[in-house]
Amino acid sequence: MTETILTFKKISLSILFLIALSFTTKAQQVISLQKAVDLTIQNNLTIKQAQLTESLANEDYKQAKNNQLPSLTANPQASYNFGRSPNLATYTYSSKAFLYVNGAASLSVTLFQGGQLRNQILQNKLLLDVDKTSTAKVKNDLLLNVVVEYLTILTDQDLVIAANQQIELAKITLDRTQKNFDAGNQTKADLAQAQAQVSTAELNLTNAQNQTDLAILILKQYMEMDPATNITVERPDISKLTDIRTLYNSTDVIKTAFSINPDIKLAELQQQTYAQAIKIAKGNYYPTVSLFGGVGSNYSNQITTQVIGTAQVTQQIGTVQGQPITITSAQPVYGPYSALSQFGNNFNESIGVSLQIPIFNRFMARTSVRKAKLNYEYAELTTQLAKNTLSKTIIQAMLDLQAAEKSYQSSLQTYESNKEALNITKQRYDAGLVNTLDYNTSLTNYNKSQNDMIAARYQMIFRSKVIDYYIGNPIVL
Repeated sequence: MTETILTFKKISLSILFLIALSFTTKAQQVISLQKAVDLTIQNNLTIKQAQLTESLANEDYKQAKNNQLPSLTANPQASYNFGRSPNLATYTYSSKAFLYVNGAASLSVTLFQGGQLRNQILQNKLLLDVDKTSTAKVKNDLLLNVVVEYLTILTDQDLVIAANQQIELAKITLDRTQKNFDAGNQTKADLAQAQAQVSTAELNLTNAQNQTDLAILILKQYMEMDPATNITVERPDISKLTDIRTLYNSTDVIKTAFSINPDIKLAELQQQTYAQAIKIAKGNYYPTVSLFGGVGSNYSNQITTQVIGTAQVTQQIGTVQGQPITITSAQPVYGPYSALSQFGNNFNESIGVSLQIPIFNRFMARTSVRKAKLNYEYAELTTQLAKNTLSKTIIQAMLDLQAAEKSYQSSLQTYESNKEALNITKQRYDAGLVNTLDYNTSLTNYNKSQNDMIAARYQMIFRSKVIDYYIGNPIVL
């Protein structure tokens, strides 16, 4: 019965453990490098700002095309006049209060403006391309930052693992030293050194864990993720990380980078926009030809009647020898004059062509052309500076990669040597042939070489990924 109860308790504890593990797994998100990149591109606020700027430029481009369309305006107006004022319906002055309503609509279209409309469309299209390239640049820069933080997390996590291993070794040494001290075979100083070794290893673990937590926080910020979200970084296959390309041709890398790098594209597009600005500024020298047309009408409450027909009226104009003399004439017949009829009768139309010839505008046109040319020259220098900077950066990155590879190979050899030395020292220490100071020194050298090797390995990986970034290769681990 007792065995049955114990078995049941064990099964129950196992089930509870599995349930707890299941909830922990569900609550914790596993983030791969690709997922980190995708979430950054999807959520990052800096990217969203760049995309909004791009949308604004797109609206400017659309408006530049719409500026070629005709402009239609309507101008209705109503006024109630007091005192002596002109009645535009009767073309007379009147001291009466009256209502006057008029309305007009005009249509105009620019036929020629020195090519400014077309050149403005081309410039706004280039400005849109500038903002699109700027968005791509922001994404690429963030992509590189995400890779840096991802590798930093992997580095720090390896350092955490190494620190835990160092703690275990230090605790084993402390336990052995404590037993030897209790047996009177080692001194208090030996015991203190062993205790200090454990404390140092625990401090290294704390520092490595803090660095890991900070790197994870920065990665969450790139992904715009809640800092309280529990995530774990997916660790790639270590064997793949060792297959790192370290040899590149600098000329080929620079040539490829010039053709795809967003910084260069951005500088070249901005240079093209300034070239287009020169053409727009020169358009101020040319006349502007516009076609216009308009319609209008008016109404006044002072006009209440209108001629609706004629009637034959006979009138006596005198007598001759006692006989009346009469004439018959057609007299107008008046009727009510409605507002609708008045608007219809007063309806007028116009069409014409206007020509504006610039003669003297205080040298504003000349100044705008000169400024546009200076801006273009400045953009040319900016483009060349961007290319020079990129060339120097790539060459420096390649030198850093070569140095990182040598550093890794050197640190790997040092690590292997210190590992072998620690094994030999431990065997001699167990045999009582080496004192505690020598053993602790060997352990410290091993710990340091292990940390240096881990850091050098990821540094080499990062330097290689930087070259991939510049030549447009996908950055994967």
